[in-house]
Amino acid sequence: MTEFLVAMLWSAVEVLIVFTGAQVIRVLSFGRWRSERWSTNEARTLSAAGALSFLHDGQRVVTTNGLIFVGLLFYGLLAVLAVALSRLASA
Repeated sequence: MTEFLVAMLWSAVEVLIVFTGAQVIRVLSFGRWRSERWSTNEARTLSAAGALSFLHDGQRVVTTNGLIFVGLLFYGLLAVLAVALSRLASA
């Protein structure tokens, strides 16, 4: 039962990270880049294995692996900022 709960929790965290990565990409690229569509196999058919992004019809498409990378980077930078602000406030 514990393994099932851990798998469900990790799945929810992964969806959150991918969604965050998609929003960061959309905001930072001003809508010129887009994330991979969930219902299609775009990355599998149009890019190299393990690619973080690829070009499709002149538009940069970020794969799910790229979205996880960007999402983790965002939350990592957010944690560093929170620690820096807490140290600054306590000084």
